Amino acid sequence: MPLDPEFLAYPMRRHGMDHERYKWVNFFERNPIQWPSQKKMALLTVIPLEFFPLNPSGKPFKAPGSMVTPYPDFRHYTTRDYGNRVGVYRFLKLFTQLGVKASFAVNSEVAERYPILIKDIIADGHEIIAHGINMDTLHYGGLEEATEALQISTCIQSLENSTQQKIKGWLSPAYAQSFNTPDLLTAAGIEYCGDWANDDLPYTMETKNGLLVNIPVSQEISDRQIITNYHHTEDSFIQQIKDQYALLQGETNNYGSRLISLTLHPYIMGLPYRIGYLKEILSWLMQQPDTWSAMAAEIVKPYQ
Repeated sequence: MPLDPEFLAYPMRRHGMDHERYKWVNFFERNPIQWPSQKKMALLTVIPLEFFPLNPSGKPFKAPGSMVTPYPDFRHYTTRDYGNRVGVYRFLKLFTQLGVKASFAVNSEVAERYPILIKDIIADGHEIIAHGINMDTLHYGGLEEATEALQISTCIQSLENSTQQKIKGWLSPAYAQSFNTPDLLTAAGIEYCGDWANDDLPYTMETKNGLLVNIPVSQEISDRQIITNYHHTEDSFIQQIKDQYALLQGETNNYGSRLISLTLHPYIMGLPYRIGYLKEILSWLMQQPDTWSAMAAEIVKPYQ
């Protein structure tokens, strides 16, 4: 029995994207970008500082890294807490040694629980961006718009109280959004977001309240993805980052500067037996003459 023709009729089907958030442009035909000081490779280091409730609702799903065993799951809760209490300070020490500037994506409940940590991050010259309230307060399709708007404003207000700074960047918990999220972010004063990983350079998207710059924070070049989810070795983690860098650097000869993003979780790479591997790859990246270590707020400037 042949398929009814109406199943093949899709009014949005056309060359390019299937939505109106932004105009589609072939990545290799985009206008070349040039980073400061003639650097070809911007290194964006993203550090999620996450709070996982001990008894998550898990609605509409459990965020990666959430509790596993029945309540009270002290095993995983304390492991995550280790990252925010101990591992993150290994990161800060290493970043200072190597000259790395990072964007710390912070759950507002982390800032409320560890105010000294927030002060130390800012004192070292790093950036704070919003990362939602906690890892059990997610954004998703079907969430009431007013509820989501309140979640966003609650997070931003709390972080601004903690940092005494204007919060301009956003990374959703679990990278999860609803169809309303971009509009609600710009309504709350957010200027750039890292949830969509569908490019290798930032781009602007349309919202009801003006443009929002999307920074493609890689969900693949991540310690949680490569080491925890894929069960690859630390040596493999290092090699994959080098491979990513090499290919993108090769493209700069014909297409302009590129961006490599690296997502690191303190409870994973901040462990004593892994921090040496992190030092190895960050040292290698910073020794490359084309590397510009930059925070998200610096990387988005050409797009604003």
